[in-house]
Amino acid sequence: MSLRNYLSSKVFFKQLAIAIGIVLGICFLLLQWISFTTNHGEEITVPNISKLTVEQAEEKLDAADLDYVLLDTTDFNPDYPKFTVVKQDPLAGDKVKKGRKIYIKINSSGFTAVRIPNLVEQTLRQAEPSLKSVGLELGEVTYKPYIGKDMVLKMLQNGKELKPGDKVMKASKIDLLVGDGKVGYDEAIDSTETK
Repeated sequence: MSLRNYLSSKVFFKQLAIAIGIVLGICFLLLQWISFTTNHGEEITVPNISKLTVEQAEEKLDAADLDYVLLDTTDFNPDYPKFTVVKQDPLAGDKVKKGRKIYIKINSSGFTAVRIPNLVEQTLRQAEPSLKSVGLELGEVTYKPYIGKDMVLKMLQNGKELKPGDKVMKASKIDLLVGDGKVGYDEAIDSTETK
């Protein structure tokens, strides 16, 4: 029998139909197995564990058949109690499978200490972003007669003068004494000579 006759015979079409049936059957069984092993259609809503302690969050996640992984503590956030959950991933309300790990971050016990950058002889415009970059806030700005307009002369906290490198708590307000630019050159020389 030639190849052309075989390809047009009933035997060939019968074997082709059997092969297609086997492939379709294997695909169907494979899809059923995947659906069964991945718990397709069975989802759990992630509970809100924000502002809960680790122990409370663990109990709530266990009740929902979820696991958790404690990533680390974050910088202190005054909007959250100490040692409570600040962030969670996936977020509350998301749909996940049973046994999914929820990644959580905990609020630290307080602000950390940061070093004061050297702001003396910088302009007010330069000083403010420098303070923010280390987590500090600009407090009261007081002007003093000085030739350099908006030039930082002193850094203060609660009336105490700060030196570059001094440590203060993060999120503290730093007051600045700056020049008003209203003193002429001759007057500035006279005032420095009388000091």
